[in-house]
Amino acid sequence: MQSQKKIILLALVISALLMLGKFAAYLITGSNAILTDAAESIVNVLASAFAFYSIYLSSQPRDINHPYGHGKVEFFSMFVEGILIMIAGVLIGLKSIYNLFNPQQISSLFDGSIIIAITGVINFVMGQYLVNSSKKYNSITLYADGKHLKTDAYSSAGLVVGLMLIYFTGIWYLDSVLSIALGFYIVFNGYKLVRKSVAGLMDESDFVKVGKVISILNDNRRDPWIDIHNLRTQQYGHELHIDCHVTLPYYFDLNHVHEEISKIDTLMNAKSEVRTEFFIHADPCLPQCCHYCRMKDCPVRSHEKNTDIVWNMENVTRNQKHFE
Repeated sequence: MQSQKKIILLALVISALLMLGKFAAYLITGSNAILTDAAESIVNVLASAFAFYSIYLSSQPRDINHPYGHGKVEFFSMFVEGILIMIAGVLIGLKSIYNLFNPQQISSLFDGSIIIAITGVINFVMGQYLVNSSKKYNSITLYADGKHLKTDAYSSAGLVVGLMLIYFTGIWYLDSVLSIALGFYIVFNGYKLVRKSVAGLMDESDFVKVGKVISILNDNRRDPWIDIHNLRTQQYGHELHIDCHVTLPYYFDLNHVHEEISKIDTLMNAKSEVRTEFFIHADPCLPQCCHYCRMKDCPVRSHEKNTDIVWNMENVTRNQKHFE
């Protein structure tokens, strides 16, 4: 967590410096489009500050009030960041529409464009660094902040192109038109972050993560694991919580059952990129399981194995054994 705090703190400092640079470009040019980009930078600073707090909070240990930890705050952080981005986009759009009918004097566009281009490059590099770090640390907050900075970089790139167009054509009303277009783009990207955060807060299934879990289980399947069903996942910050039912031979004693369940837990944490907590309910096998059971020399087999069931998204996530 200390590494994540340092990364987000670096992003916060850089965002603050870039915000000052963009406002300097606005003061030089008087461009409404540059003001749009500068206003979004205020959101960057606020979002990075909240992201820093959410990473601090998510690192706190579990307690009696938060038995699953504080990781869900990262989804809330993404939600706040998305809302702030959307608000900034709407305000930018409204101001741009006003200036479309009440234009203001613009000057020194070339100098302003250079400043915006530099801030855009820095934002893109920092944003990509955050996105890459989010994969390393499995952090929703780093991902959201990184995507936000990259969005800012893309809008800056479009802004520079537009400013150069205005500079060479002298069509000044394009400044407000460009600003309106950037406002829509910013709102759309804010919506995507809000959508992703709400999905996490509502424990929407992440089929990519479930698919990876099933793939690990298939590749390392042991004969006593007759079937796995009712598998569900929940994301708590950088940790993944999974519960499922595992069918084991009914003649296993409690120690043997515990051993097999512990092997599943150990396997998943060794093979998965995400720290995983498994809650496993053990089911006893039934005679109907024999036709796909892989147990060799089973002392209670009622009939021979005649099929091989590969675990997939459909049969592992259903709340029933594979023969039902």
